[in-house]
Amino acid sequence: MPPAARSRHTADRWWVVDGDAAVPAVRRAATALAGEAGFSDERVAEVGIVVTELATNLVRHARGGEMVLRLNDGAGGMALRVLAIDAGPGSRDIGALISDGASTRGTLGIGLGACRRLASAFDVYSVPAIGTIAEAVLHGTAETPDLPGVRVSDLTRPLSEEGPCGDAAAYRLTGGIHVAMVADGLGHGPLAAEASQRAAEVLGASDSVAPATLLGLIHEALRGTRGAAVSVLTYDPAADTVTHAGIGNIVVRLAGPAGIRTLPTQPGIVGHRAPQAREQTLPAADSAMAVMHSDGLSQRWSLDDVPGVLAHRPAVACAALLRAAASRRDDSGLLVLRTVA
Repeated sequence: MPPAARSRHTADRWWVVDGDAAVPAVRRAATALAGEAGFSDERVAEVGIVVTELATNLVRHARGGEMVLRLNDGAGGMALRVLAIDAGPGSRDIGALISDGASTRGTLGIGLGACRRLASAFDVYSVPAIGTIAEAVLHGTAETPDLPGVRVSDLTRPLSEEGPCGDAAAYRLTGGIHVAMVADGLGHGPLAAEASQRAAEVLGASDSVAPATLLGLIHEALRGTRGAAVSVLTYDPAADTVTHAGIGNIVVRLAGPAGIRTLPTQPGIVGHRAPQAREQTLPAADSAMAVMHSDGLSQRWSLDDVPGVLAHRPAVACAALLRAAASRRDDSGLLVLRTVA
């Protein structure tokens, strides 16, 4: 069996960008992360350009928004993921937004088209009267390709702007099987984060691709912690099937052009009172993506809340769903796995 590829990343760092003074602060944070990752001086400067343009767009075009920074260590090497999220006027003309020379008033003037060229991967999702989300992924070298095939991304946001998030997500690829997990530690703060992070560590350390087996391992590892709600989902592209097992109130849904299917979970608390996990295997069929999220997001969301998002990258889908369905009264954690390229 080929070795497992495991995703590793720093925690998501959220920034409120509500005025000009916030722009240099988020730029400094982004370039510091790029420097920590070993990017060249030239590439660090390009990171600063992209982040400044995206942050200034939030201030000038949408009267503010949020940015999220994260370092990922994956198959393509170290990469900085930048998300810019607003609830501004949005646009139907994405082509105009990213064309060369197009720039919102007061920005550097380079436009999102230049951001797209500087980034290793770039995506913009914009809906009138809902807002715009932009994702830029910058590897240490600009030439690093955006690999085709199944794509996975996750996003977490703590209850408050400070402190750890009690939700966690994890992913690995083992023997051609994609294995994904979302955990929600009971309560909030460091003790909740300890439980969910331990669940993520167990998933990363095991080579099992059986969700029920993984839940059993996580259950044993979480004894002595607060416990957590945990769901594990695997996707087998060769068989075009998904297999799922979950204990607690993690929502798992398959979404595609034909609609949404919600997968059942079992009641209980992993690490405390957990039943024997039961697996369910079903065809992926025409599902464009699998979505897993904690109860920090309402499960009542529909594709009408995020029109057209199935055509976008999973990190953008995560941000769109968070904007549409998340509560500010709880930690939020979600993972999106694109089952079709």
